[in-house]
Amino acid sequence: MTFDSSQTGTLESEWADADRWQRLPRYARPIEHLVVLAAHPDDETLGAGGLIESAGRNGTRISIVVATDGEASHPSSPTHTPWQLSRIRRREMRKAIDHLAPDAVIHHCEIPDGQLIDHVDEVVDCVVGIVNDAGGGATIVAPWSGDGHRDHRAAAAAARQAAENTGSALLEYPIWMWHWGRPDDDSLPWNDMVAIDLDADTRMAKSSALIEHVSQTAPLSDQAGDEAVIGVEMRSHFERPFEVFFADGHAQREETPETRETAATDAAPSAQPATLERDFFDNFYAGRDDPWGFETRWYEKRKRDILLASLPHERYTTALEVGCSTGKLTASLAGRADALLGIDISPEPLRAARKRLAEHSNVELRVASAPAEWPDGHFDLVVLSEVGYYWSRADLDLALDRVVDSLDADGVLVACHWRHPVSEYPLTGDDVHAAIAARSELVATVQHREEDFVLEVFRRPPGASVARETGLL
Repeated sequence: MTFDSSQTGTLESEWADADRWQRLPRYARPIEHLVVLAAHPDDETLGAGGLIESAGRNGTRISIVVATDGEASHPSSPTHTPWQLSRIRRREMRKAIDHLAPDAVIHHCEIPDGQLIDHVDEVVDCVVGIVNDAGGGATIVAPWSGDGHRDHRAAAAAARQAAENTGSALLEYPIWMWHWGRPDDDSLPWNDMVAIDLDADTRMAKSSALIEHVSQTAPLSDQAGDEAVIGVEMRSHFERPFEVFFADGHAQREETPETRETAATDAAPSAQPATLERDFFDNFYAGRDDPWGFETRWYEKRKRDILLASLPHERYTTALEVGCSTGKLTASLAGRADALLGIDISPEPLRAARKRLAEHSNVELRVASAPAEWPDGHFDLVVLSEVGYYWSRADLDLALDRVVDSLDADGVLVACHWRHPVSEYPLTGDDVHAAIAARSELVATVQHREEDFVLEVFRRPPGASVARETGLL
């Protein structure tokens, strides 16, 4: 579950040349107890090393919480076992923190690397305990929830819950956003960004701390699988004279001439739209046999044909269709799979689906509220057709975590969504596909985009073409 910084990302020069994000308000809230949460050793140095150093120099109490030991940083290493990597990374982190804040207390949660999503409550308990033992009222700093890394999202969720439980302020630091994001990307929450300036001494201390993370910034050996995780270009994102954070709605911000000009248009962060509940769908289907026009509309038939033609394999062993509705697409998928599971949040459309698929012994239909309810097992085909925009951003991230965990090594994710905005839906189809594209675990091998819908096929990197797999190349 790691990104590959050796792949071309957004260059630091592109960020440096764009002024849109550089004229940020400065974070001005006083910090009495700084609690920094890292999903892996080095997150704290990359994202908040300058803040840690400047806070420590001012005598602030500092606690560092490390959720995992980062033992999965080199899953294919021929020279180091996960246990060896965990020991190395612990030592590196202690040396790094000694450069930043020697008096900081480090707490290790020892959660398995890559499995943080299943241990969020443990992290919450740890952080809450640390804050309460110090008398409450901390500033909690954690990875940004939108960073695109599953462990970072889980750490962000834990930090937000801990902040709510203790009445603490919350700052989130992006790491991989600098790699996959772009300064002209309107989907990034620019109005939530704040900056903290770093003086020359702080920058030197942060650079010295980062050097200590040798296992991440340099190859473990010259063998395949031991490559550096943080390349030179990636590292340059963290050598700026300031650090950037996403602030919660209670953050105090210092005005600058630039931000004062735009204050009237900078809205406070709004609550994210919630996932549509079962009642919405039950009411929508009530008394309607074919509310989407699956049976009659040429648009729907054509879209199904394009989806089926885009499947890279002729046949699949186990397939999952999320949001199968009345089963029209399900019936076509059944002819391409040995076993097909269709799930839907509402029992209403499944009644029609069961009639349609009564003679298909290889199809099972279930009522399930995804992503919270997710089937066990692994699949070599997962279909998300016209379902992702019903979820909140958090539930979409969770759903994609579930998809990645469920996919076989050679598994295929097919996503297809309406592109026009619908007022009741939390997201748009483009939002959904942008979120999938940001996943390092998946790469698009088929892309079909037109005014009305977008259809993409994703596989684990590096992906493969049909011609290559069938021996034509």
